[in-house]
Amino acid sequence: MKNENHLVSIHNAKAVVLKFIQALNEEDFQLARTLLAEDMHFKGVMGERDGADVYIADMKKMKLKYDIHKVFADSNEVCLWYNIQMQDQHILSSGWYKLEEEKIKSLQVIFDPRPLLT
Repeated sequence: MKNENHLVSIHNAKAVVLKFIQALNEEDFQLARTLLAEDMHFKGVMGERDGADVYIADMKKMKLKYDIHKVFADSNEVCLWYNIQMQDQHILSSGWYKLEEEKIKSLQVIFDPRPLLT
C-alpha cells in the first residue's frame, strides 16, 4: 500500500505542476492561481516573492511561455527542465516545485540571466 500511495503522490504532484504550466502558457491566470498555496514562496535568479497573489500579478505582467523538455517527480516534488521565453529570448531553465496538499507551496527557478542583461 505504501508504494501505491507514493506513486499516486508522484502522479498528482506531476499533474498539478503540468496543469500550472499549461495555465500560464494559455494565460489562464485564474486557473494557475488555484494551483498555488496561499502562502507560496518563489525564489529566482532575479529575486524572491511571497504569496500566490503577488506571484500571479508578476506572471500577468511578464506573460512567460514555457517549453518543457523533461519532467522529474519524486513524492511531492517536481523538477522541470524547460525553455522560458523571456524578452524575445528562449532561456534554458530549471524549476523545482514543492507541493503540499496538492498545491504548489514553493518554486525555485535557476537560469543564466546574462542574455537578458545585455
